[in-house]
Amino acid sequence: MLSFRSQQTIARSVAVEGFGYWSGEDCRVEFRPAPPNTGVVFVREDLRHRPRIPARLEYRIEMPRRSCLEYRGVRVEMVEHVMAALGGLQIDNCEVAVTAPEMPGCDGSALPFVEALLAAGIVKQPMPRPVRILSTVVRVEENGCWFEARPGLGQECFMRYLLDYGPEGPIGRQSFGLTLTPETFRRELAPCRTFMLKEEAEWLLSQGLGRRTTPRDLLVFDEHGPIDNELRFPDECVRHKLLDMVGDLALCGCDLVGRFCAYRSGHRLNAQLGLQLVQQFPAVDTLRSCA
Repeated sequence: MLSFRSQQTIARSVAVEGFGYWSGEDCRVEFRPAPPNTGVVFVREDLRHRPRIPARLEYRIEMPRRSCLEYRGVRVEMVEHVMAALGGLQIDNCEVAVTAPEMPGCDGSALPFVEALLAAGIVKQPMPRPVRILSTVVRVEENGCWFEARPGLGQECFMRYLLDYGPEGPIGRQSFGLTLTPETFRRELAPCRTFMLKEEAEWLLSQGLGRRTTPRDLLVFDEHGPIDNELRFPDECVRHKLLDMVGDLALCGCDLVGRFCAYRSGHRLNAQLGLQLVQQFPAVDTLRSCA
């Protein structure tokens, strides 16, 4: 028998400040409570009329190495860690007021957002959370990378990621999986930081990007390991890829029941799979079924 949890929001407003990794621009994010069925909505408070951008897959636009949303010509960038924090903690309704297009990078993980949201408090609301239940296999592929979703057992959402940088080098091959709950997300995924190779970081700098960001702000690997930093987990890189997966799939706007496994996927494949899920499986709750 399928059961449904209650929708949730936060008890009070809470803010996180920092700067964008790509732009270097200062940014403040304020999480605010929202009524049932609002979903997550970004509010650009730095613009006239404070335009609102719903955090939904249909408004995702393609940009390198990050997840971005655009609605009626207004954009927010690098939303994956904010969405991971909200989705991982099962906070369904929230206004995210921002003072710049790009979210603050903080330490490269979702942990600063998670800590702020937990400090605000999470409260139940008198409406059920819609669920999409996988009944068939869905798979998307691109250039040898793939992301596959299968029906699961019971009501669990199980996620696994296979990372492969080859047998040589400091990152190598890593695999990690878990049953996603607020507790496992907070403990196993939220602290895990963005990473890249030294040559990737040097190329971004040559393009005028990330000039304010240092290896102390995220994980930059040379042949010996992280530069000027230490790992929080031996397999922190693959765990961060799972964190990104949680954030990208949170744009589906519902809970997911199934088993998810990805091999070298990124934000583009995550979004492609999410769109397939939205198109193929109806969202259901205790009261109704909707497309």
